[in-house]
Amino acid sequence: MNESVMMKNIPFSEIFDMKSLVDYETGRVVSRTIAQKSGVGITVFAFDKHEEISTHASSGDAMVILLDGKAIITIGEKKINAESGQTVVMPANIPHSLFAEEAFKMLLIVVKP
Repeated sequence: MNESVMMKNIPFSEIFDMKSLVDYETGRVVSRTIAQKSGVGITVFAFDKHEEISTHASSGDAMVILLDGKAIITIGEKKINAESGQTVVMPANIPHSLFAEEAFKMLLIVVKP
């Protein structure tokens, strides 16, 4: 593997549609890692309707950019209804979860200390 390459699983030097990197699968959450380094993680996800990532916390700030569909994002006690084109930041060390109100795709960027 070429250690100078910092991102993977995406085309370089060309336009591409981020949503096309993952496909919906019945009853599943599908992901594709773009970068996973000590200080940053970038992953694209596709959630089938009613799938979820249960409550957890991260040591980094996590930015969710919805690429398609609708999600309910819970941060602490606050529920946020988000849809395609919107962005939500989940602060570090605060429990959060994601639920697919309808099938949705997201780009997740986590920045850690």
